[in-house]
Amino acid sequence: MEPTWIIATTFGAFALFLLLGQRISSLLILSGILGIFLIGGWDLASSFLNNDPYLRVASYSLTPVPLFVLMAQFILRARLVNDLYHLIYTLSRGSAALLGVLTVVLGGLLGAVSGSGTATAAAMGQVAVPELVKRGYGDYLAGAIAASAGSLSAIVPPSIILIIYGAITQTSISTLFIAAIVPALFMVLIYAAYATWLLVKSLRLAKTGSPPQQTLAEDTTEESPPGWGRYLIAILSCGTIALIIFGGIYFGIFTPTEAAAVGCVVSFLTALVLGAVDRRFMVKSARESIDITVMVLLIMVGAQIFGRFLSLSRIPHNLVEVVSGLGDMPLLLLAIILALCFLLFMFIEGSAVIVMIVPVVLPLIVNIGYDPIWFGVILCVLCAGGLLTPPVGLSVYAVAGVTGLRIDRLFRHSTMFAFLVLLLVGGLMILFPGMVTFLPEQMK
Repeated sequence: MEPTWIIATTFGAFALFLLLGQRISSLLILSGILGIFLIGGWDLASSFLNNDPYLRVASYSLTPVPLFVLMAQFILRARLVNDLYHLIYTLSRGSAALLGVLTVVLGGLLGAVSGSGTATAAAMGQVAVPELVKRGYGDYLAGAIAASAGSLSAIVPPSIILIIYGAITQTSISTLFIAAIVPALFMVLIYAAYATWLLVKSLRLAKTGSPPQQTLAEDTTEESPPGWGRYLIAILSCGTIALIIFGGIYFGIFTPTEAAAVGCVVSFLTALVLGAVDRRFMVKSARESIDITVMVLLIMVGAQIFGRFLSLSRIPHNLVEVVSGLGDMPLLLLAIILALCFLLFMFIEGSAVIVMIVPVVLPLIVNIGYDPIWFGVILCVLCAGGLLTPPVGLSVYAVAGVTGLRIDRLFRHSTMFAFLVLLLVGGLMILFPGMVTFLPEQMK
């Protein structure tokens, strides 16, 4: 079969599996095997299948993934999220604007200790959206704020996207974590400012007789507060976990794997003190951790096999030849690469995009003078935008699933959050790369 027909057949199968609703890991594996088979027969395909899956997942750099996921499960099932949210509401009575700002900040903190955008968005959707609606936010605005807060987990350390990027590029994961801090803070500020502006605008419309339409029923009953004892435990445990992750890694006390392990122990002891640990707690935490970890590893295996097909088909080589002429126009080449990456993040799960695209485009990025650390962080910004934009905005789907809000109307609001961050944070990172590289240069 001609190479052109092999490529067309393989990508046609990829598109068909995607339309049929196959999981991204499945369609990557099936499409990759089909493409390799068409190029070199079953002997070539089986030689890759015998070695590549094991070599991809048997990497020490991936050990933080299950540990961070398990830590997130302990935190969520101990209801520390709910406790922190009730504390914020207790301290900010009467300020509706402050509630939206604190929702974004809390989402960033939860992303820091969970690393799971879907889990964080779902938790914020369950806890934050009803409270925001009760205090004057439109329900779709509240849902978009919760989804935006959940998307921060793509960049706030310990981001699983950063871990996978570091494993692929053999880049220090600790350095990537520290480099992501400043862009993550800018994202929090932009989300918070835009949420406040939208609230002020909706309140003005309400005064003119055009209040925002509400879909969610407003529950006027107040849930009994957890009590200051639980508040104190939640603050101390989450503060300790954040200190271990940021301080321990920054000062070289812990590796990311060690920080994740200590965070697991702290979160489990907290759940034990709060009386949340029982058989159901352990079974559900273990089951969810295994499900999420296996999903991530299967995506990496699938992307590895699909990447083998891309290499054999010489698509990356041909792509490099096409854009190599733009080497004297680095900004144009960078814009094309970033636009392509964001387009992929809009359709495909972030981990799969990182594994597929980075080996192809990173040499081009380095050749035009950009730092691999910088490129890894800006990819996380693009991934956060992809979590909020159709058709595969996982954070938005998570909020819609727990609230019952219409996905199309949620996307109308969340897409603006995404493009503001892409324009402002992405633009600043391109103009001032030092905002990413400064902190890593100060590390001991």
